[in-house]
Amino acid sequence: MEIPVFTVDAFTNLPFKGNPAAVCLLSQELQDDVYQKIAAEMNLSETAFIIKLNSNEDFSSGERFRLRWFSPTTEVRLCGHATLASAAVLFYKKNNVNPTIVFKTLSGELAVQRRGESIVMDFPLNKPSPVGLSEFKDIVKVAVGDQPVQDICLCGTTKKLMVRLADKCDRSVLTSLKPDTAALLRVDNSQGIKGLIVTMIGDPGSQPGYDFYSRNFSPWYGIPEDPVTGSSHTVLAGYWSEKLGKKELLAYQCSSRGGELELKLREDGRLNIAGKAVIILQGTLAV
Repeated sequence: MEIPVFTVDAFTNLPFKGNPAAVCLLSQELQDDVYQKIAAEMNLSETAFIIKLNSNEDFSSGERFRLRWFSPTTEVRLCGHATLASAAVLFYKKNNVNPTIVFKTLSGELAVQRRGESIVMDFPLNKPSPVGLSEFKDIVKVAVGDQPVQDICLCGTTKKLMVRLADKCDRSVLTSLKPDTAALLRVDNSQGIKGLIVTMIGDPGSQPGYDFYSRNFSPWYGIPEDPVTGSSHTVLAGYWSEKLGKKELLAYQCSSRGGELELKLREDGRLNIAGKAVIILQGTLAV
């Protein structure tokens, strides 16, 4: 079997920035172990698989597809950058004729549409709840050391723990963090944490005026650091919207690759995430 595959840098308009994802186009489902082997072979934070739902349609004319995401070690329930990458392949490479494409996923139906040079994704909003430091002190210690912490929140839906650095911290504090992956995996994780977000307030007065910054670590999924992640922003958006009193936010995930996300909280309780993407590689997998 030959499978078309693309590598896409998401949440950026520059090659080798943002978050790379692999995107595979399938006419039918594979066995789960084959998905996992392909994702391990691609060895990116996520590999996305777009599967046709209607044999009478192709990737240029179809409006609805199944979408699955796999990290190198496991299937994940929600992935923003690989969804953006998948939409970019359909819109930019397959010239899909539909203004909106709907992906059927483990997180429900996700709609994507083109808006100028960006792609807008309709995502759930996963607002976190405050938790006490005592429950997570070991993870927090490994994550930020002795840096001052202002808030700790947990999203029960995504199992992401969010740690907000104190406002007096400079952005360099966030960018210089080097959590020990092995130490994170060793600490007690009875709460089933699947992702660790470290965030801090931005500087809206500067240019381009980011409302907040973040970094994302997911060693529990085999990903020491996810360069730019949409799923963590489904958690961050609800938190920072409330703290800043804004429904539209501009965020920057300041990993070494870096990436920008536009966020808009909707009246129906969902979240629009917009970003750009660059397709940098196209080939074929022989399976």
